[in-house]
Amino acid sequence: MFVRVALSVPLNRLFDYSVPTDMRVPEIGVRVLVPFGPRSVIALVIETDSQTDLDASKVKPIKEILDPEPIVNSEQLKLGRWAASYYKYPIGDALMHLLPTLARKEPAPYPKAINYWQAASDAEVEMIKKGAVKQRALLHYIKTLGLVSEQQLRAEGFSSTVQNALVEAGLIKAGEPPSDKSDTTKSVTLGSQPLQLNSEQADVLDAINNQSGFNSFLIAGVTGSGKTEVYLQAIEQVLQRGQQVLMLVPEIGLTPQLVERFKARFNTPIVAIHSGLTDRQRFDAWQNVARGEARILIGTRSTIFVPFKALGMILIDEEHDTSFKQQEGFRYHARDLALVRARNLNIPVVMGSATPSLESLQNATEGRNQQFRLTQRAGSATEPSFELLDIRGMELDAGLAPEVLQRIDDHLTLGNQALVFINRRGFAPTLVCQECGTIVDCTRCDAHMTLHRSPPKLHCHHCDRQTSIPRCCNQCGSDQLRPAGSGTERIEDRLNELFPSRKILRVDRDSTQSRTAFEKLMHEVNTGEPCILVGTQMLAKGHHFPGVTLVVIINADAGLFSADTRGMERMSQLILQVAGRAGRAERPGEVILQTLHAEHPLLNTLVEAGYMTFASQELANRQIHSLPPFTHQAIIRAEANKQGWAEALLRRLRQHIEETLDPSQCPTLSGPFPSIMEKRAGMYRAQLLFTAPQRSQIQATLHYAQSLLEQDKAAARVRWNIDIDPVESL
Repeated sequence: MFVRVALSVPLNRLFDYSVPTDMRVPEIGVRVLVPFGPRSVIALVIETDSQTDLDASKVKPIKEILDPEPIVNSEQLKLGRWAASYYKYPIGDALMHLLPTLARKEPAPYPKAINYWQAASDAEVEMIKKGAVKQRALLHYIKTLGLVSEQQLRAEGFSSTVQNALVEAGLIKAGEPPSDKSDTTKSVTLGSQPLQLNSEQADVLDAINNQSGFNSFLIAGVTGSGKTEVYLQAIEQVLQRGQQVLMLVPEIGLTPQLVERFKARFNTPIVAIHSGLTDRQRFDAWQNVARGEARILIGTRSTIFVPFKALGMILIDEEHDTSFKQQEGFRYHARDLALVRARNLNIPVVMGSATPSLESLQNATEGRNQQFRLTQRAGSATEPSFELLDIRGMELDAGLAPEVLQRIDDHLTLGNQALVFINRRGFAPTLVCQECGTIVDCTRCDAHMTLHRSPPKLHCHHCDRQTSIPRCCNQCGSDQLRPAGSGTERIEDRLNELFPSRKILRVDRDSTQSRTAFEKLMHEVNTGEPCILVGTQMLAKGHHFPGVTLVVIINADAGLFSADTRGMERMSQLILQVAGRAGRAERPGEVILQTLHAEHPLLNTLVEAGYMTFASQELANRQIHSLPPFTHQAIIRAEANKQGWAEALLRRLRQHIEETLDPSQCPTLSGPFPSIMEKRAGMYRAQLLFTAPQRSQIQATLHYAQSLLEQDKAAARVRWNIDIDPVESL
């Protein structure tokens, strides 16, 4: 017997291995250890066969079967095969993405035994001293759920030390493992009662609950309109049927907030999977979902591949967010794969956003999505007021207009909070010589070095190169080097000087590097004490800040003149998502957009008519120019360490395509041309754009192009990749 296995290698094929006569034939979906060159590597069994197309005498035998039963099921394999084919990615590497990281690295990732804990009959949380926060939280969790596995507790962040402390205190004891683990979670009780829905919310919920099978729902609701409450009540129906739910979110930062809200509503195991967890924690959560113990999984894009015992619904929050598209390696889009997976399983998908992607809106127009509008904020909250502040001719203080600083002071005096948004981290975007005008550039990229003050350094945000701050200009020798422009650090420093008695909280990638830093910052904000938040787009994505009544967008013009097809769409989404943080409770909110282009029609449309009007206008413009979503696109990107090599490879490729394929069936080719930032991380980049009215034309042409590139000997010195449905066209 022979098996065909997937390996994490950049070759678009599966590999044949023989099964030794003294070994059982491994099932499809189990991991095996196989020889590959001089190494032994972990592989995933995809097929079994009594024959091989190779010389059977030269086929190497597998060394060991690593799993007692399949770790990947047939439904996952179907999704993985489809994704590999559609996104034109090596099938072996794509299928290995179905496994959690620990199972790809460790032959034996399983715990030695799975223990189950239950609370002692007389155990009470008050028996634990108040300072032992983790122990109190653990006992409350176990008392709520009744019987919980040790693995589930680890996935929830309760270490073995905390568990053992309760065992030694006699507050928890070992329980009998359930004979059918899924039975432990079928009875779902509510920890808090659902909120009263308004008529718009009720219409959405009725539509979701009254339709069976595969359906795609798009909830286009203004910020603060209660989309999450609709999610929760729709999930309740799924749980009562004994099924599981997958909730996709774009960023790690949203996960803790959602998990806490979901746990407050449902007395059932809920797990999260994201990059902020250890490999072990992610594996434990993955297994809990696969066994059916965890009923709700909240996670970022990679969780689309997690196996479920009884998946009943997929929800996608902030469906427009580009974070759902993987930008390196396996360039899949989790939102689109969610639709494919739901269709395969014949279950519903619910997508929500205050600023839906133009693709989703067009799908609704064409009947592929059922669209519902939530036009009013939940409860007594009202939409914030908008103001375009023309800063032409103004003297700015660290990028802030005098009027803005006064308005910040007014809101703080009333006991409110303010949010200052600038999508640029660091102290200043450039360091400039005052004598000769030289700007300190990155030596590996066509980009300026960003100045940081804590810690002091120059940092390229494109290739991660970091250097000390120079004392003099390397061109003229002058010591008159000065920062130009403002980033989050500079604004934070200046606001601390202007408002010394107020708390200034900076929220960007640099200030939230540790796993708990973001949660601590959010806790400080949610105390409600007057403060000023300064941050990047991390603050724009779905966070609920009831104390924020003023939002200031320092540079509302960013993206107005972008060469990217989606530049205007992304800028509009970002502005309105940030603006949506204001006035989400009883106190009214206001939004100030600093701009040098106060008459620009886009900004005025957003402020006066809202996102949906802008989206209609932008869709009409895209249709006129035959741009997505009215056409489909793909990009082949190439990079090499010598200028011109990448372009030459793509030029040969285009020539082959045009000489060989039928022009009537071939997409329109644009390029090759250098990327906007041609040099990045020491590599010179170029790209070739494919545009066609039908996906089938793109797929057929790229299948041919992929085979040409794999055979091109010159491609060995050029790295290339295929990006289907790119979210960035530059």
